[in-house]
Amino acid sequence: MLVWNERPRNVLLLVKKSREIMSTMLEAATYLTQVEQLNVVVEQFVQNEALANGMFLESFSNADNLHREIDLVVCLGGDGLILHASTLFKTAVPPLISFNLGSLGFLTPFDFANFADEMQYVLEGSCLMSLRMRLNGRITRGKGNKSMKDREFQVLNEVVIDRGSSPYLSNLDCFCDEKYITTVQADGIIMSTPTGSTAYSMSAGGSMVHPSVPAILFTPICPHSLSFRPIVFPDAATLRVDVNVESRSHAWASFDGKFRQLLKIGDGLVVQMSLYPIPTINKTDHTGDWFGSLDRAFHFNNRPYQKPLEEKSGEESEAEVPEENAVTDI
Repeated sequence: MLVWNERPRNVLLLVKKSREIMSTMLEAATYLTQVEQLNVVVEQFVQNEALANGMFLESFSNADNLHREIDLVVCLGGDGLILHASTLFKTAVPPLISFNLGSLGFLTPFDFANFADEMQYVLEGSCLMSLRMRLNGRITRGKGNKSMKDREFQVLNEVVIDRGSSPYLSNLDCFCDEKYITTVQADGIIMSTPTGSTAYSMSAGGSMVHPSVPAILFTPICPHSLSFRPIVFPDAATLRVDVNVESRSHAWASFDGKFRQLLKIGDGLVVQMSLYPIPTINKTDHTGDWFGSLDRAFHFNNRPYQKPLEEKSGEESEAEVPEENAVTDI
């Protein structure tokens, strides 16, 4: 549950890059500054749009200190905007409320039509939140590839290693807590959070996992094997995937679909739970929001109900239903 020690003062207003949403952004910014008396911080392109409409909003050039300056994040867009918000905060993340102005909106349960009421509800505190686990992905370079720097990323959905444009299968050695598991021969591998379980991992045949379950999903992409099934590891596991030294080609790594990095033969990628989850504000609670999104976005288990058997006349029904414990002559 979200309980403020003091009323929020600085709000980061993130907006989807769309001309159609800019009027909505101005409406939201006007309410936050004039009615709620909050200091609104935006990205540079939003600041330019606001200035063109006679409104000044503070911006930032470096996101490294945002976690110290921002009390609340307000997102106007879709799921991709929440992934973008994750990239802005390398460490602690402020509470985040998201209004659905995108296409799918699986992670955006709030309707902008009720913006003022929802913001009052959040600013008063005592609202429910979900702590959405993130993953830390760290690239390690092989002995012959030291000219390339190690990189580290925080991801909300998934880390993916794939073969890219290579015509050959990926040949990836997989380890859990430094113990060898298997060598993956496939188009690639997905290591996902429970939040990401309804994204790329689901499309590749992985399970859907409730966001409050502490786990790391390990889902192969088109494995060239009849027996390789998706695996769910505990959140405390440390996974490592190395490009096999006998691999025919290199591989590529991406982090929430961005920051694509080349993995040469001998390079590896270490994935483990991040120390910094994302606290997202719930409209109802984490279970209600999750199943509501499954129903709204994916029409989960939606089919016409089976019709009941047609009722027959009393005499026919009694003749067809045998008496309980009746003895039948053979």
